[in-house]
Amino acid sequence: MAEPGGRPAAPQPQGAYQAAVVDGGLVLTAGMTPRIDGRLAVRGLVGGDVDLPTARRAAGIAARNAVAAALNAVGEGGRLRRCLRLTVYVACVEGFEELSAVADGASEVLRAEFGRLPVRSAIGVRALPSGAPVEVELTAGVD
Repeated sequence: MAEPGGRPAAPQPQGAYQAAVVDGGLVLTAGMTPRIDGRLAVRGLVGGDVDLPTARRAAGIAARNAVAAALNAVGEGGRLRRCLRLTVYVACVEGFEELSAVADGASEVLRAEFGRLPVRSAIGVRALPSGAPVEVELTAGVD
């Protein structure tokens, strides 16, 4: 769903934090999960009940949510210049090693949005909020 003016609606925080903050020419987002209209679209562990293609799609949804949060934080007069850093957390079964392949789903969204790729980390974890398979956070430059 988009806000008036064509910007995507920012996801609502699931706890006591802000979705994104702007400071000193940067916008930093909180971790975003693959929520659509406030509901988690995918649950489970990657490499277990979530397969690689589904996890990649979930990372893309989470990345779109992070971009929406960043846009909302900069406001109508602001513009995201480029994404500088992308961190993708992957809740996965023990022994799952294709973290970069999952994170590529988020990278593809950012390449489409900004025309180039940021630096990136892909980190395997045991669990994420609400049982999400991925969580994405961004740091972007603001004009």
